Amino acid sequence: MLIIGLTGSIGMGKSTAAARFAANGIAVFDADAKVHQLYNGPLASKIEAAFPGTTVNGKVDRAKLSAALLKEPQSFRQLEAIVHPAVREAERNFIRDEAAKGAKIAVLEVPLLFEAGGSQAVDMIVVVSSSPNIQRARVLARPGMNAEKLDRLLQRQTPDAEKRARADFIVDTNGSVDACTAQVDAIIAKLSNKKGEAYHRFWAEPN
Repeated sequence: MLIIGLTGSIGMGKSTAAARFAANGIAVFDADAKVHQLYNGPLASKIEAAFPGTTVNGKVDRAKLSAALLKEPQSFRQLEAIVHPAVREAERNFIRDEAAKGAKIAVLEVPLLFEAGGSQAVDMIVVVSSSPNIQRARVLARPGMNAEKLDRLLQRQTPDAEKRARADFIVDTNGSVDACTAQVDAIIAKLSNKKGEAYHRFWAEPN
């Protein structure tokens, strides 16, 4: 099975690219969605213990957690130490399930693929990218977002230029959605018969 790591900085269009992989019948693990799920129960007590006052009714209040992190940016590592192992376990279950089904390709959609060291666990890296102006316009249009918060988020992410340099494929999202999906289709066509090594090297059960 070939494992694709799909990544890109905030506001670059990962969701559009991921949806196109899914439309082609390829299973996609959405790391952000998994984090949301973990915040809604499984990790809430651990996060409350580490960041008092950031949960409501047993669920993480993302606005309160974000405010706490903005006050103490160094505490991001503490949060990551709680969240990353749980996400990695979910990724492992997903990959093993897809392998058991006989899937030829599986996609891990991980915003912090490089930052969390996940690039070593995939066969191919697809980076979704757009110009800085388009990126900022997209992100600043989101509810609750402002320039200061965006700048802090970008400081934690590997620069787009470096991601592009480390990519096997780049999906340019400066244009239309149709242009984006056509690029994804072309990538799938190129990789459809390619076999991977990452599953046996990183994800399979030990002998």
